[in-house]
Amino acid sequence: MSTEPETTEEAGPGTPDTPGTPDRDTAAPGENGAGGADGGVSGEHKGVGGTGSADHVTDADGTDGLSGAADTDGDGAAAGGEVTDESDAEGTDSSRDGSGADGDGEGTGQLSEAEAELAAQRIERERIERRKAEKRTPIQSGTKLSGKAADLLAAVRAVESGEKPAATVFAEPAPAPRRPAPEPVLRPQPAPAPAAAAPAAPAPHTVEGVRRVLAEGGAPEALAAQVAAALGEGADAVLREDPWQLLRISGVRPDQADGFARALLGAACGPDDERRGRAVTVWLLEQAALAGHTALDLPTLTAALGRQSVPDPDAAVQGTLAEGEALAFQDALEETGAPTPQETEEEQERPVRVLVGLERYALAEESLADGLARLVNSLAKETEQAWRTAAESVSGGAAELVRAVAGHGLVLHTGGEAARAEPAALLGAARAAGLRAFAVCHTPDGRRRLAAALPGADPAERSVGTVAGLLSGAEGPGRDADGALELDLLIVLDAPQLDVESAAMLVESLPDGARLLLSGDPAVLWSAGPGRIFADLLAARVCPQIVSRVPDPGPIGELVSGIGIGELNQVAAPGKEIVIVPVRDAGEAVHRTVQLVADSVPRAIGVPAEQTVVITPGHGGAAGTRALNSALKERLNPGPGRFGGFDPGDRIAYSPAPGRTVPGVVVKADAAGLHLSCAGAPVVVPRERVEAAVRHGWALTAHQAVGIRWPAAVVVLPGDAAQALSRPWVYTAFGRAERHLSVVHGVEQALPKAVAQTPAKPRTTRLQTLLRTQVPTG
Repeated sequence: MSTEPETTEEAGPGTPDTPGTPDRDTAAPGENGAGGADGGVSGEHKGVGGTGSADHVTDADGTDGLSGAADTDGDGAAAGGEVTDESDAEGTDSSRDGSGADGDGEGTGQLSEAEAELAAQRIERERIERRKAEKRTPIQSGTKLSGKAADLLAAVRAVESGEKPAATVFAEPAPAPRRPAPEPVLRPQPAPAPAAAAPAAPAPHTVEGVRRVLAEGGAPEALAAQVAAALGEGADAVLREDPWQLLRISGVRPDQADGFARALLGAACGPDDERRGRAVTVWLLEQAALAGHTALDLPTLTAALGRQSVPDPDAAVQGTLAEGEALAFQDALEETGAPTPQETEEEQERPVRVLVGLERYALAEESLADGLARLVNSLAKETEQAWRTAAESVSGGAAELVRAVAGHGLVLHTGGEAARAEPAALLGAARAAGLRAFAVCHTPDGRRRLAAALPGADPAERSVGTVAGLLSGAEGPGRDADGALELDLLIVLDAPQLDVESAAMLVESLPDGARLLLSGDPAVLWSAGPGRIFADLLAARVCPQIVSRVPDPGPIGELVSGIGIGELNQVAAPGKEIVIVPVRDAGEAVHRTVQLVADSVPRAIGVPAEQTVVITPGHGGAAGTRALNSALKERLNPGPGRFGGFDPGDRIAYSPAPGRTVPGVVVKADAAGLHLSCAGAPVVVPRERVEAAVRHGWALTAHQAVGIRWPAAVVVLPGDAAQALSRPWVYTAFGRAERHLSVVHGVEQALPKAVAQTPAKPRTTRLQTLLRTQVPTG
């Protein structure tokens, strides 16, 4: 039985229609990588380079190159080839990118980065739950329901009468007691906090018991360790009693779990089994999370259950809620128009929508809203003089940003790559004024670029890190006795890449009185994890929003800026900064890509192959990352792949945790595992994790490449990728290039059409609704 998940390409907005298109990179189990879908590529083509005369450059021998005698126009030839979007033709590429990877060890005596991060997340969740328990005076977010929604509400209230707290279902909690902000002083960087112990691996006898049950039901025995870890002690008995618990394992589909259940239960197995209904409900919510949703509308969820052959979707949802495996919410909808005199005299029912979501994302979103409201309402007065000093030390757009942060606990800042200079100036001014300030980025490359922009002589390693490093305790300041970061200001760049759980942990870690600046480019792809934090905050308008007026320079900056507003313009590229290479089919696209990376770009532009990235819409198909990586390895680093498919010198994409990708190079392999060099740091991936956590990395998807820039980028758009294109994908892919961009173009007019007409796929979230009840928007 294969455990590869179904493709989820065609799901409609807000629905996990088998079960929703993940806006993230994912990969099929068993592949040398954890890649997957980017969730859509948008763009259109009106002549991406030049002023109408030099879109495509050919060498004298007719082969594609970036130097030669004659220039010819080329708008792209007829499309051809196989599917190259998020999934293979078989629809097998939709599991998480690097799911479960935990092998970032630098030595046998230290925890890996992934283990430390997971442990830190567990500690933060425990803190969140403790804070929830302290909440008092719940505020009702909606009122009267009827029909099925009323039945649903009754089921949840029945749960509330037991062990599950009422505040997690239909009520909005009151603000938590404030923590006093520590007195701001300039102090040396504290040593990173030691990482907590990682969860223990399942006991061997538990794994062996699960293996026997899996073999009896015809499921792959290789899943035993995952099942044992997911179900805990006594996992074999749990699985035998409820075979559909197999759906808890990433990549397992309902039809596969049904076959396993039939083998174990025989005649007692049926589609109306309430155990199946609950398991499929949870599975659909998990798939929705993979697509970026933090919850689903009740009608959307019941419709999806019907498509999975659940005979009574409403009963399945109510059973799931009664068992505490999901939570339900009723959120008041915004009213339109002024009430009539009759409406003001009589009590009117407010319109509400009923949402269902998994507890982990529901609690994270509520905690995030609570924390943001706390920051907005608890501005420290003790630091006013220091902030005045900081504001006087800068000028221009940075001065506007410093003044906004000085007067508000939460500020949003938008802009492109060049706009990062303004948060850098804020960071430098704040630290020079004696304030405890720290900045984090999405990737180590983002950290490097921000550090390069910092003014003054303050060592960058004392003030700049990554989100993952700060949450794990490997980077950043120390914490006080309550676990809060010892900071007066936290700057988060690449804010659109924040998922709801990471954002909640960051905000919960800030003390009262601290300032939070979220900065990023709203046009790039959203986070790999569930939520759309930055977009929701921009739409909610609960805090100042500073828009940078610093444009990205050069032809590439001009091109990408136009894409951001839905226009694919011709731009002058006298130095061959932008080159269009038309192709007829996927095979030609692979050939031209290899030629560009290995020969044309190094020869004509002076950028070596190791500094050029290839970006394509997905992993599968004739011109996906797997096909391109195979061709590029054969040309650039041929070898037998003696270390699990890898050789020393191979470029790789390492996923230490779901949704995170770090480029690197293979160094060697030994009994400890595969040795990598990632962002200048040594990494050892245990051999049992290599298949899930490491893949070849000459070619990436846009979601894997977000937050990183290379001197040169080759964006491959084969003809069969037209349906996967979207404006955010094209904006993100084209924006990865610093000096040179080549577009291997086979989608014809689908590129300009996508840029003009295909925005980001919507996500169902609750953050805006939660903020409206807690933060005034005057």
